[in-house]
Amino acid sequence: MARDYYEILGVERTATDVEIKKAYRKLALQYHPDKNPDDKEAAEKFREAAEAYSVLSDPDKKNQYDTYGRVMDDSMGGFSSTGSVFDDLLGDVFGEFFGTSSSRRSRNRPTKGQSIEMYQELTFEESVFGVEKELTIKKRENCKRCDGTGAEPGGMKTCEKCNGQGVFTQRNGIFAVRSTCPACNGSGQVIKETCTECKGKGSHTIEKQIKVKIPAGIDDGMIMRVSGEGNAGSHGGPSGDLLLHIKVKEHKIFKRVDNDLHLMLPVTVFDAVLGNEFEIELIDGSKETIKVKPGTQVGERITLKGKGVPSVKGYNVGNMYVDLQILIPTNLSKEQKEVLEKMREEAKENDMFGSKLKNILERFKEFIKGSK
Repeated sequence: MARDYYEILGVERTATDVEIKKAYRKLALQYHPDKNPDDKEAAEKFREAAEAYSVLSDPDKKNQYDTYGRVMDDSMGGFSSTGSVFDDLLGDVFGEFFGTSSSRRSRNRPTKGQSIEMYQELTFEESVFGVEKELTIKKRENCKRCDGTGAEPGGMKTCEKCNGQGVFTQRNGIFAVRSTCPACNGSGQVIKETCTECKGKGSHTIEKQIKVKIPAGIDDGMIMRVSGEGNAGSHGGPSGDLLLHIKVKEHKIFKRVDNDLHLMLPVTVFDAVLGNEFEIELIDGSKETIKVKPGTQVGERITLKGKGVPSVKGYNVGNMYVDLQILIPTNLSKEQKEVLEKMREEAKENDMFGSKLKNILERFKEFIKGSK
């Protein structure tokens, strides 16, 4: 489970934008990789703080996070991960702190698109044997005319405000602070002529049908990654991925535990005492004859090796366990009771359960003695 963003930054949920930014800057300076080379823990805290700030500093995302506990993307019909959103943010903040132009570099480098997330419900049988599903997804795709720039081909020009640098440098005594150019957003270029196809947006939402092969053995709660079916990348970067959250319906008869199947088989007390054979139906529809041996006790199970669920990675196949539920009659006729009474007397005379009853009584006495 992901950590709480407010907890990561060390602020209250009522914190102001100024307090959130101040907390982030403090953590970013403390755990920045330049200050903590080869420190994996510091690097992870640095990334966590940046991710938290990327959400809590954005009014829309913050509102979604406060409401749903995570950021949602309505245009995708599901959840959208923050992905590399905070990569640009890091450049902004540390361009200011360390006087570098990392912001411009990060904004212009090829960046993988954001992943999109969807939920897919499967029947129990589909999860066991695998299935091919046709899905309809909504994703962002770069405009083909401008390739995501928002400008007509050849319609970009050098930003006059920063002379193509993407940043401003301000000096205060011996300190030099660089900040991202607001005119070009750090890219060093601005649109001279807006793309006639996308009206300067650079991308648009499309609806697409895709076929996805869901492997045999996939289980409830697993996440399947479909490469390249997420939102479009920027600056020539690859598209993100589709993350498919699997939800498996319960079966009326079978229960799954890891790769094993469990089946509860009711048998009468007479079958348990005398033994019997039963024909059961397996998950694949085939028939299997199982033998209940005479003298079967409560809680016993029969194992059918290799009749469970295949590993999703194809390594092995689980077992099937038939758990025997012994049914005790509750409505007996007078004659039936007399027969059972006679059997009970004969059992006592023959000391049929002597050693077992003795062990039970001894254990019970020890329990009573120990509880005093």
